[in-house]
Order: sequence, then structure tokens, then C-alpha cells
Amino acid sequence: MATVARPTKPKAAVSGPPLRRQSSRRVRILVQLSALMAAIAGLWLLWDLTASTVEIEVDGVTSSVQTHRRVVGDLLTDVGLLLGREAVVEELLAGDTRITVRKTQTHAQANVASAATGDDAAKAAPREGLRISHNLNTRITDGLRLFIERPQSFRILADGRETQASSWAKTPAELMTDAGIPFSPRDQVLIYGTAIGWDDTMPTGPGRISDTRLSGGPDWERVERVPLLIEINRSVRLTVYEDTVPYTIHTLAETVGEALRDAQITIYLGDEVQPSLGSRVSSGLRVFIRRSTPVSLLADGVLYKTRTQSENVGDVLTEIGVGLTGLDEVSPPLSADLYPDMQIRIVRVREEIEVEEEIAPFGTEWVGDRDLPIDTIIDRPGAEGITRRRFRVLLRDGQVAERELEDVWVAQEPRNRVRVYGQKIEPKTFVTEDGQEITYWRTIRMRATSYSASTAGVSPSVRWFGYTRTGDRMRKGVVAVDPRIIPLRTKVYVPGYGFGDALDTGGSIQFRRIDLGYDDHNLVLWSRWVDVYLLWPPPPEHQIEWVIRNWPIEPQ
Repeated sequence: MATVARPTKPKAAVSGPPLRRQSSRRVRILVQLSALMAAIAGLWLLWDLTASTVEIEVDGVTSSVQTHRRVVGDLLTDVGLLLGREAVVEELLAGDTRITVRKTQTHAQANVASAATGDDAAKAAPREGLRISHNLNTRITDGLRLFIERPQSFRILADGRETQASSWAKTPAELMTDAGIPFSPRDQVLIYGTAIGWDDTMPTGPGRISDTRLSGGPDWERVERVPLLIEINRSVRLTVYEDTVPYTIHTLAETVGEALRDAQITIYLGDEVQPSLGSRVSSGLRVFIRRSTPVSLLADGVLYKTRTQSENVGDVLTEIGVGLTGLDEVSPPLSADLYPDMQIRIVRVREEIEVEEEIAPFGTEWVGDRDLPIDTIIDRPGAEGITRRRFRVLLRDGQVAERELEDVWVAQEPRNRVRVYGQKIEPKTFVTEDGQEITYWRTIRMRATSYSASTAGVSPSVRWFGYTRTGDRMRKGVVAVDPRIIPLRTKVYVPGYGFGDALDTGGSIQFRRIDLGYDDHNLVLWSRWVDVYLLWPPPPEHQIEWVIRNWPIEPQ
């Protein structure tokens, strides 16, 4: 590709009159700009000197505003707290506070109102109904302080929809009226999930600093009030039929059982409820309650208290599981119809046969037998006499009510005990320690003691001191006995003592006791059991004690 070079002519230097004209124009422009800036500064200074400073406090947040407006209404329109002429202002007096509210107009009404008057402040309307401390036509003076409150905003959740509303309402009932939402006093109102009454005072929503608002605006524009969350739970109408008597309840519960409990309708264990207590409620639901009958039953010492759907006494007993047997009595009877608080009693009745025995003791007979050796006893047992009586006994709850004698008979005649003792006496022999053979007729096991004249318990001063019962002198060979057992003057032999004569007695010498006599100088103390041999011949039969009492008893 070829390049063509073109010759250029050098520019001539500017000088002379054109240059002076250009410099003079720049100077004029600078002068004009300076004059304009001075004029603007003067005007600004004049505006600032003639402006009024007003403090506006909105919901507790204060900002200072400078204005040339003459009345309060114009100032509030400038700062955006009032709307334009499309709304009409009405001022209401509530106590000492003026409340400015807005009446919405159609566009035609707004145009007519704008043409009729040029007073914008008088026709301005507060945004969302403000509470302003001064009349809108109040003239502005320097240092004026205005107090403005904005209504609370709300988020209302009702019937599955969310409604945004602003209101001066103090109670939920007033809020629902302002928002045009129908409600029933039986409905439940929740503020952030907490139940509150319809006529209770609602809390004030908190304020928070908004990061989305411009920082150049008034301070109150940066404070965003959080709407209060209001939830409405609609009550459900139920018709309750209790024993055919209908009545209506309203409930917020989810199940039939909870609805009846909230309505303070007591359901007893025996009551029947249709639909069941766990069924979910719905508007217009009909609930049928069949009441049970309270009754009490006393049986077997136990008091039962229950409620039943049964119709008569017999069905109640079957339901409880209490049975009847034999002669049992029921009051009221089994066929009786039930009524509230009926008292039923069962008396257990039974018959028993009782047999009583009357015992007649038997006696004892002693019979001698001449063919039976002496000191031999044969026992023939006796038998008691038995007389029986039969009674028919009627028991009521375990207590004897009637007792009737039906029969009496002798079951066994008494039979005496027979003790046969031996009376056969034969001579027997015995060899003593020294080898002497003796003949005896009886051996008696006896407890032997010893005594002498000085130890017999008789004072030496009496004339019978040293003499025995038979009048013989006391000496060795004299023994004291019980004459009922061993007749006096009977000869005896005592091993270890020798021969003796039964010549003495003693107050303590009875039955199987024998006291061996000594002289004072040769006294030997005895205290032991020995066999005493009664030497032949035996005494006459009338002096013989065939059965000797076993006393004292020899230790085993």
C-alpha cells in the first residue's frame, strides 16, 4: 500500500487586535460569574436571616427545620407529613389533644376544592391520620415546637389473609372495627403468640433504625415503627345435645374433648360422647352426650362407686362383675330401674349345718386281782361320753341371724378307766452284802434319810426325848416310816444300813420316805434312793397299801 505525503504550511502567529478581544471576553465572563455568585450568596443570606426555625418532634424523634412558610399546615406539607389538596382535613378534639384526620375525596371533588380556594394549608390532609399539637392554621414563629404522633401500624392475620392497617386503637376490638374486620368476642386474639382480651390495652410496637432511608432526610424518617403482629383465631360453634337438651358452645379447641373441657362440661368415665373425644371440631358440628347414672354398691364389705349406662340393678351387677349365689338378697331388686345416686346393697345369705359335741368325762376304777403279783398295775383305758347336737344356722353377711336345733343323739357312752392292781403275795429271797439270805414279801423304792435323838427336832427337856412313836428307845435299827405304807413294827432290810424295825414316824415321812435311825455317837447322814425290803411274814391284808403313791418322785 502506497503512502502519499502532502506538504503543509506553517501557521502564522496570532497577534494584534484579535488577541486583545479574546482576553477582554474572558474577563467579562469572570466578572459576571462573580456577580452571580455574590447575588446567590446574598439571596441565601437573606433567606437564612428571614427564615424561622421550628422543632418538629415526631414519635419522640426531634428535628430542627427552617422555613419561610407562614402557617403550620404549609410547613407539614413541605416536610412530607401532610398530603396535597386531594384530601380534606377534619380536626377532632379528644380531651386536650387535637387529632387531624383525612377524608378521602373523589378527583372531581379535589379539583373543585382546589379551584375554590388557594389556601393549600387549610386543604392539606395528614398522612394516615396524625395527631398534631397545633392547629394547621397556626402562624409560624421562630422557635415554635410541634409535637406530632403517628398511628400504630399493624399486621393482622385473620381468616387465612394478612391485612395491613394503621390505627389509633387501644384495644383489639377497636382495631378490628377500624380495620373493618368482623370479629366475635369468642374469637381469640394473639399478639406475637400471646393471648390478650378484646378489651385489653395493646402494647406499642418498638421502633428501629432503618438502613434503607436516606440519611439526608428528617430524623423521624429514619425511624421505622415495627407493625404489631395480630393473629385472630376464629371460634367454632358446636351444638351439644346432652340428654336430648341442646345448647350451643363456641370453642377454639381442636378436638371435641378439649372443647368440652374448655366449656367446663365434665365428662365422666361412663358417659358416651359422639363423635369421640379425640375427633376434630368443625363449624356446626353436633356433639351428643349420653350421661351415665352414678350408683353405689355395697357388697362383701366393699363399697363400689361407679357410673353406668345400664338401665336396671341386674345389669349394673353384671357390668361390675359381682355375682349372686344361693340365698343372696339384693336391695333394690334386680329388676328395679336405676336413678342417680342409687344405693344398691347385696346381703350374702347362706345356710350351714353345725354339730356341737358335749363331752362327758370318764371315771377311774381300781380293781384288785389276786392272781396278779403285788405292785403290778394293768391299765384298761376309758372312753369319754359324747353327746352331739345338730343345728341349722342362717348367716347374713357372715353374722348368725338364725340358729335352729334339729337333732340330739348320744354318739358314745362313757366308759370308765380300769386300773387292775396285783394282790398276789409270794415269799421271795435276797442275799445281803454279808451273804445272809433273807425272805421278803415286798420291795419298795424309797428315798432314805437319817436321824438320831438329838437331830429329831425334840428338845432334850421334854420327857419323850429319845423315844419313838411306839415308846421304844431311840437307837440304831429304828426306822421311821409312813404307817400307811409300812405298818409299824414291820421288819425291814435296807442295803447299806442293815436290818431295821419300823417303830417311829415323822411329819415329813410320807409315802416313799424312810428315815434311818442312829445313836448320837454313830450318826451317818443319808440322802439317797434305795430298795427297802419288807421281811416275811406280811401283815394282815387290811394293813397293806396295795397301790403306793409315787411321791416323792425319783430323779431320772
